[in-house]
Amino acid sequence: MKPLELEVFPCRSDNFGVLVHDPESGLTASIDAPEEKPIVEAAARRGWTITHIFTTHHHTDHVEANLVLKQKFGLEIIGPVNEAVAIPGLDRTVADGDEFHFGDHLVRVIETPGHTAGHICFHFPDDKILFAADTLFALGCGRLFERSASDMWSSLQKLAVLPDETAIYFGHEYTLSNARFALTIDPDNERLKTRAAEIEELRADGKFTIPTMMGLEKETNPFLRPADPAIRRNLIMEGKTNEEVFAEIRKRKDNF
Repeated sequence: MKPLELEVFPCRSDNFGVLVHDPESGLTASIDAPEEKPIVEAAARRGWTITHIFTTHHHTDHVEANLVLKQKFGLEIIGPVNEAVAIPGLDRTVADGDEFHFGDHLVRVIETPGHTAGHICFHFPDDKILFAADTLFALGCGRLFERSASDMWSSLQKLAVLPDETAIYFGHEYTLSNARFALTIDPDNERLKTRAAEIEELRADGKFTIPTMMGLEKETNPFLRPADPAIRRNLIMEGKTNEEVFAEIRKRKDNF
């Protein structure tokens, strides 16, 4: 089985567009559909015909181009059953634990409520790729619009058990702000300090910070590490639950 080919490109002000192409079957999926023009241009650049949209959640900046791309390519839109009424052009619903094939590549659906009520991630376990959209970012996690901190913490725990070598493709270029915030929560983490400096350099050069790796996130992302003694000391929350510490970190990021 040939490896998947990925094309990553900017959309809107800070969204990432991602096309996933299976060279054996010729299938090409757009991970969400933030904006028509850059998606169509990316497909043309690679000589690919888009056959699917894998929708993670209903926010406009992830579904805006659904209908126009469907009209243009006659593609199939797959998305979360718990947000079906809000996703334009949805053809097929999937729920937590569902599996399907993209060519010969297995795709598993992981439901991750928090940012929205029915947000899902698409996991390609054999390819060691996770499309996390607005649930898990490099050094961050999504804002809580429709579900509680408890829900988001549970969702992040579902992702954190994936192998360390899993490449994470996320929905927005928020990494520089996330890094600066993470240092306020975990200022003595040497790995984080090194990573933050690398991110400053990448962004200064106009380079992307996508993808990240699950192992790296577990070492440096404060939203995955509320159990860390140093973070708890810095927050003066030594006797609190992981969920309470996570909620405090999320609250501080909202006000950062």
